[in-house]
Amino acid sequence: MAEWLYEAGIGENRAALVEGGIIVETAIELLGTLRLGTVARARLLEARPGRVLLDDRGEATLHPVPPGLTQGAALLVRIVREAIPEPGRPKLPRAAPTDDPSTISPTLRDRVAATAHPVRDLLPHQPDALEEAGWSELLDEATTGEIAFPGGALRMSPTPAMTLFDIDGDPPLPALALVGARAVAAAVRRFGIGGSIGIDFPTLSGKAERQAVAAAIDAALPPPFERTMVNGFGFLQIVRPRPRASLPELLRADPVGAAARAALRRIEREPPTAPRAQRLPPAVLARIEAEGWTAELVRRTGRAPIWDVP
Repeated sequence: MAEWLYEAGIGENRAALVEGGIIVETAIELLGTLRLGTVARARLLEARPGRVLLDDRGEATLHPVPPGLTQGAALLVRIVREAIPEPGRPKLPRAAPTDDPSTISPTLRDRVAATAHPVRDLLPHQPDALEEAGWSELLDEATTGEIAFPGGALRMSPTPAMTLFDIDGDPPLPALALVGARAVAAAVRRFGIGGSIGIDFPTLSGKAERQAVAAAIDAALPPPFERTMVNGFGFLQIVRPRPRASLPELLRADPVGAAARAALRRIEREPPTAPRAQRLPPAVLARIEAEGWTAELVRRTGRAPIWDVP
């Protein structure tokens, strides 16, 4: 039976849906970020393009802008898409006007609890169920984009326009394309990838072969999504909702922060008798100190680490 594994970490909360010992869905919630569904008071900064300042929570784009609303006017808005950390031009959260009362959106824990699957809360002193299901390997795949599957491999490349998958492997090509299609669908679900997704399949000569690949995508990828057929050059495009950043986008946008949170997760799980000295790269330690995460680590573990910088 599938179940959610949930962990409230330092700087981030984590959830993974595990089925048959394998992670099939995952999500990381960065603490302090503006979540989807949040309703808050805002002030219009400019009408074209629409841009608002939320009370103590940063800026967001606004669409549509209510007619007659002037610069500096107050209004209530709902966050309809979280911030997307695209390289070179990060996208602000997107807001829409609302008449609903001000409220905070559901947390990651709330979201997974609202699904049809049970939730198991993980604690640091317990066996590491996330790691047993392949948590570190999943983070490595999301960061490097190198994803192996039986008989081949995927190369995943997030870009501002779309997330691209290239399929490589051994012939026969029709069989490789089918297995690759299922591997792409699994990766899209596992990493929470939305927006435009492009897949470069091995060249398939027959119409029936291309239709079989499209059918494999339909069978393996949960809705909602739209897709094209595989064209003569072996390319298929998928479009999915994109309410928040994918796991690869989160990790690649801030690798130092990701490394810091991963290090804190490891340290928090060490037994009380473990050595207190912790050797971390200078940039990672600087982030931990800047965020005040050392104090939270001490509060949770009851031990002050001794930082050792190489």
